[in-house]
Amino acid sequence: MKSCHMDGSYMVRIPEHIIVPFVDLKAQTQALSQPIRAAMEEVVQRGDFILGEDVESFEQDFAVYCSTHYAIGLDSGTSALELALRAFDIGSGDEVITAANTFAATALAILYVGATPVLVDIDPATYNIDVSLIEQAITPRTKAIIPVHLYGQPADLDPIMDIARRHNLTVIEDACQAHGARYWGKRVGSFGHAAAFSFYPAKNLGAFGDGGAVVTDREEIAQRVKMLRNYGQIRKYHHLVQGYNRRLDTLQAAVLRVKLAYLDSWNASRRRHAALYTALFADSNVLSPPVADYAEPIWHLYVIRVDQRDQLQKHLAAHNISTGIHYPVPIHLQPAFQSLGYRRGDFPVTEDYAGRILSLPMYAELTPDMVEYVALTIREYMA
Repeated sequence: MKSCHMDGSYMVRIPEHIIVPFVDLKAQTQALSQPIRAAMEEVVQRGDFILGEDVESFEQDFAVYCSTHYAIGLDSGTSALELALRAFDIGSGDEVITAANTFAATALAILYVGATPVLVDIDPATYNIDVSLIEQAITPRTKAIIPVHLYGQPADLDPIMDIARRHNLTVIEDACQAHGARYWGKRVGSFGHAAAFSFYPAKNLGAFGDGGAVVTDREEIAQRVKMLRNYGQIRKYHHLVQGYNRRLDTLQAAVLRVKLAYLDSWNASRRRHAALYTALFADSNVLSPPVADYAEPIWHLYVIRVDQRDQLQKHLAAHNISTGIHYPVPIHLQPAFQSLGYRRGDFPVTEDYAGRILSLPMYAELTPDMVEYVALTIREYMA
């Protein structure tokens, strides 16, 4: 047994052989097995596998959840970003500003439409785009900004929206990791001209495969995304634009409808786990993720910064603790993006953090014992 002092008031005894996975999708699936099976069985009985009843119902539910007028179900978060850009006629010759520290899909979606990603370094305090650097990245070709709510932490949206208004730019929120996060009390996804969400299985709201959605208050944008996702047609065999096959499957929508009812409670559990991690790392060499005054994160990831990150990760693995790195190689240093013309040193904060960030186990079904075991093991190693 190991001992872990939580706050000095009592001691928790933790078995040495505890196993802490980075994500445990089985736990959530088992807890909701019956309602999910019932929802999927209804789809099977109806046979409406493509754009069926549950797709429209989920879209209505998710729009209400996001405080937007419209939600359009798609096959992935990447498609959500891409089709949102296309719906605003952003394409060849245009530039789109986004954060240097993000998943590759953010930049890929911009490239897919023929536009050029223009990267901006991150705020050292929040890991999100440094709003003080955005205006100097604007050129006559700039058409949009994609702020990324990275790790479930809201970007600072008020100054971003102000910049967009002054320069007549479109704002598409990348909320693929931020289902339910709030900025000054209002859910992210409802600030920009549109927002993209991912329902990849490991997300806070995850399907049983890939899935995504665009949310917006603009009817014309919602209609364009609907056409683009379904071969450019609103009515069958009547193609108004050159579209794609990017539809959310009805079975996935049925799963998401069941899970959406639990999302806020799952996010609340993640907040409790994050608070416990942060408390246990107090007065240590571990830099916990800060939370801005405007933010109510949903902790898709709990990302610490430490020296000797790779050695610590191996140490944790030896103690049956799985971790991740989001992301070990920044966008501008990836071979796939060398055509953008960036070099090492262009984004010093992003590059520094890429060598020191470590994502700890974080999901609603974690137990306090698991969180304490992870934190104690890290503190012992860092002492």
